[in-house]
Amino acid sequence: MTPQEILNTHGPREAMDYDVVIVGGGPGGMATAIRLKQRAAAMGQEISVVVLEKGSEPGAHILSGAVMDPIAITELIPNWRDLGAPLHQPVTGDQLLTLTEDGTATIPDWLMPNCFHNHGNYVVRLGAVVKWLGEQAEALGVEVFPGFAAAEVLYDEQGRVRGVATGNLGIGKDGEPHDGFQLGMELTAKYTVFAEGARGHLGKQLVAKFRLDEGRDPATYALGIKELWEIPPEKAQPGLVVHTSGWPVTDGSFGGGFLYHLEGNLVTLGYVLGLDYKNPWMSPFEEMQRWKTHHAIRAHIEGGKRIGYGARAINNGGLQSLPKLVFPGGALIGCDAGFMNAARIKGSHAAIKTGMLAAEAIAEALAAGRSHDELAAYPAAFEQSWLHAELLQTRNFKPWFKKGPLVGTMMTGIEQWLMPKLGLKAPPWTVRGGKADHTCLLPADQCPKIDYPKPDNQITFDRLSSVFVSSANHEENQPAHLTLKDASVPVAINLAQYAGPESRYCPAGVYEFVKNDDNSDRLQINAQNCVHCKTCDIKDPTQNIVWVTPEGGGGPNYAGM
Repeated sequence: MTPQEILNTHGPREAMDYDVVIVGGGPGGMATAIRLKQRAAAMGQEISVVVLEKGSEPGAHILSGAVMDPIAITELIPNWRDLGAPLHQPVTGDQLLTLTEDGTATIPDWLMPNCFHNHGNYVVRLGAVVKWLGEQAEALGVEVFPGFAAAEVLYDEQGRVRGVATGNLGIGKDGEPHDGFQLGMELTAKYTVFAEGARGHLGKQLVAKFRLDEGRDPATYALGIKELWEIPPEKAQPGLVVHTSGWPVTDGSFGGGFLYHLEGNLVTLGYVLGLDYKNPWMSPFEEMQRWKTHHAIRAHIEGGKRIGYGARAINNGGLQSLPKLVFPGGALIGCDAGFMNAARIKGSHAAIKTGMLAAEAIAEALAAGRSHDELAAYPAAFEQSWLHAELLQTRNFKPWFKKGPLVGTMMTGIEQWLMPKLGLKAPPWTVRGGKADHTCLLPADQCPKIDYPKPDNQITFDRLSSVFVSSANHEENQPAHLTLKDASVPVAINLAQYAGPESRYCPAGVYEFVKNDDNSDRLQINAQNCVHCKTCDIKDPTQNIVWVTPEGGGGPNYAGM
């Protein structure tokens, strides 16, 4: 049965009405909820707020480096230290390394661009921060519904957003309801805030429907692959922040590594690769594993134990790629809109700040008796904020690197080191243009194959053992949430022209080309492995793969990541 046939047969859906529905319980969504309740208390009003979180609990699907700038959380909750926020480890030192296969060059502190200085920031496990924010939100009266995936945007007769519907539960692989069937629920609101993270499933639909990206540069992304390690106490350097450029990627692709020492003998490390890479033989997962074998990285983790793994797409388009933020009935915040400072490798402070700005605009609108209109005060406030000034100063970082690593490095030095030394806050030029990541792959026969070493299961690992430590799990008897517009395309085009890049760009082993009995090829989709990184939805060269929401509560379970 189609979703509409299920609704026709088993409907109507139960509905709940709120002043504000927030889709996504990350830092941005929780900040929106908290600020709404703060403003309601200040104005002596009641604002009903619900947060839908598709993970099993707040923080379960959160993955970030992460070094956190506390500027926004301090604005949101000034006494966060007294309340026990899990920002425990201040940054104690920065290292910026340029790697070659056999060597390391350390950029001296005086020559390090401003965007790589982290004094005053904290090394955090962002999932723990989000869980804490959820507790603060609930204490203020916010309803938080974990395990509920928003699957559909609801519109009124005038085409305005009026809320969302959660996905149905208990639909089998055959599309038919089974014994555990439960119809999804409608959650309607005067305003709906979308805070799904990078490449949000519903956010993408809203951008297309309301043409929010008209006149903007294409949104571009990177894939971040992260591991959490427990290391011997003698190797621990709490608060040390290391960033690397150069090896192992040597073909001009945009990429780099990070390694942060947490408290408690823990190290979080990973590799970020721009999804505009050209060679279809490239495997971001394998590049990350190879990066760990460099002596400058191995020295930090050798003798330790890997205890966590995950992957997530990251926005890196810059200010010129931001879509229009508002539409009738709602707004995009955080990474759902693209608020990520790629130069600083930070987005959580931007998510919190944009959530606050959206909440303030909504509170003002509700106090005036408005609903379902465009919240013009939100983008106007953003343009006057410190966040806009920050993103304006770093807006050219990724666009310069699209022109090659030499140009990118040189212009980053000029814009992020020399100009601040001269007292200039932002470059007077804007680098425009570029193209969407899925258009960048070259045919496989035009590119060199890449031979990756086998894992040693001590420093390097394979995909399946990695997925295991991500605690990814989905209800097996449900339709695959990784859908194909045309089932013939993977073999006829992707395999034939690009050697099946989905089998390499996926960091979880979801896509696998196998042989049928007649020796013909077919694409096998192992949806159970999916860690919800969204890479396939972004990088598929024909845009034939569409990521949709699985049953709520499914996916990774990033304990402490």
